[in-house]
Amino acid sequence: MSYLELLKLASPEAVVVLTALVVLSIGLLASRPAAACAFTAAFGILISIGAILLLPRNATLFGGMLVITPLNSLFKIICLVLAFSTVLFAQAERASRHPGEYLALVLLAAVGLMLLVGSEELLMIFIGLELLGLSLYVMAAFDKADVRSAEAGLKYFLFGSTSSAFTLFGISLIYGMTGTTGLAPIATKLASMSLQPLLAVAIVMTLVGFAFKIAAAPFHLWAPDAYQGAPVPSAAFIASGSKVASFVVLGKIVLVGFAPVHGSAAWHAMVAGWSPLLAALAALSIVIGNLLALAQSNVRRLLAYSAVAHAGYTLIGFVAGDRDGLSAALFYITVYAVTLVGAFGVVGVVRRETGGDDYANFSRLVSRSPLLAGCMAIFMLSLAGIPPLAGFFGKFYLFSAALHAVGNQGLLWLVALGLVGSFVSLYYYLLVLKAIFVDEPSIAAAPSVDGIGILSEIVQQATVSLLAAAVVLLGVMPNVLASQILAATP
Repeated sequence: MSYLELLKLASPEAVVVLTALVVLSIGLLASRPAAACAFTAAFGILISIGAILLLPRNATLFGGMLVITPLNSLFKIICLVLAFSTVLFAQAERASRHPGEYLALVLLAAVGLMLLVGSEELLMIFIGLELLGLSLYVMAAFDKADVRSAEAGLKYFLFGSTSSAFTLFGISLIYGMTGTTGLAPIATKLASMSLQPLLAVAIVMTLVGFAFKIAAAPFHLWAPDAYQGAPVPSAAFIASGSKVASFVVLGKIVLVGFAPVHGSAAWHAMVAGWSPLLAALAALSIVIGNLLALAQSNVRRLLAYSAVAHAGYTLIGFVAGDRDGLSAALFYITVYAVTLVGAFGVVGVVRRETGGDDYANFSRLVSRSPLLAGCMAIFMLSLAGIPPLAGFFGKFYLFSAALHAVGNQGLLWLVALGLVGSFVSLYYYLLVLKAIFVDEPSIAAAPSVDGIGILSEIVQQATVSLLAAAVVLLGVMPNVLASQILAATP
């Protein structure tokens, strides 16, 4: 293969890296760089999406380090769309300093997402995890004027480095036992091996590392402080893009690399393997996430604990262990990511107007901005799983796939727990809507007065509106995305 062909296949990642360098240069050289950096970053992301659409349907480089498939290309586009939304929200943050450096970090994190999604080789997956993690740690601690941002960055860094250590230790054991780091060759080797204690330790270490990344209980302790303390665009990207890529990679690892040691989490026929471990993580996440969310009075911390619960719902699809379960999980996490980015967009506007993001700051938002209030209602009800929004179909598809995956409805216990968790979550999501539509305002809002600020608000409100429309569309016409994911799932 020539270097020209290699560059063509890696062109989406190359475009984003080049855009990050250009944005960084503009931030250093321009006198008023915010708008120019945001425009350049958004334009580079759109060019990268176009490059993905021009890629061949299937290709494999360097033993799986870069793999092009319809599924990988689809989720690269989804990750770039989430990065595009983050860029627009960051541009609306008028108080943010050093926009060139910040947007360059967003773009480098997007490259990490693309490497994660586009690889089926453990070393490249680890490199993508580190590139993503290092960018997100700095993004979380980017606001030097807020001590909570520094705390968020430090906690995220400490927990993230711990998860990287677990992941690398698990990968090293897998390599030691199989002699390869490619997922397909690992599956071939494991098919001829029994579930030895050392192999069990390797699987547990690897899954624990990813449990930190997806904020599954009991490895979720970094999430509330990171979501609350980080700048709003950073929190949105951590909660959306990072989750999507991590779940895609986790699905590949367990359903491709670890497929021969699947085991069973059925209530009547438990079998040792990774499936019972993921089922336990899912159950703990649903219970702990929903119960702790009930006690919150800050919207961002509420979204963090609800993210723990949603990680549990998504893991149910992986426990199912078949093609329908994987596609249901990927559809659900995509819908969740779009919904959460939109919710954080509303939080960003409210925070700039009132100086906070507690329930009291959302009081009577409907009287200040009916559009944002309506969009937030769509996001909260979708997260709760209310029809006809996307969250309802996502949960229906997920639970249905789990019920039909194992004989004799073996995962009924996990589906029942998920349904109970969904009923509980409706209460705290309605508390947010109560503040928006019913409670009397207790904090005065400060409207924008400068032209640039007004334009930024318009851009952010338009982005939030498009995301809300996407949530409604994916609920009314879920096959627009679900059929694409199912067709691309091997």
